[in-house]
Amino acid sequence: MSVYYVNKFLYQVDGDPGLLAAYKADPAALVERWEADYGRRLGTNNSVETTSWLHFTEAERAALVEHDYVALFELGAHFFLTLTIFIAIYDDDYSAASGPLSFQREYAAKLSHWLDKDYPTVAL
Repeated sequence: MSVYYVNKFLYQVDGDPGLLAAYKADPAALVERWEADYGRRLGTNNSVETTSWLHFTEAERAALVEHDYVALFELGAHFFLTLTIFIAIYDDDYSAASGPLSFQREYAAKLSHWLDKDYPTVAL
């Protein structure tokens, strides 16, 4: 797994309203597009330097496509990045149905089995 690559995806998509909307509407298409284009760019600010060796594993790709934040966390993705991107995707829907902080409560409940364990490392 490339923790860096997954975290780069989460950070970049969460910070770009257009990418975030595309990820919410069609996760598989956005993951494929991001990996083929944005993910190959090195550095920030759309650097012209690119790489061809970084890619998602099948488990990473599946977790990203399925919005499986528990799997992403367990694969080593940074907990803050998984929380913030999925708040951006789900908070309005959850809040409308169940009130404020509903998604955050679900996130905490689904990761509660980690309370008595050490977190996966988030070191680079």
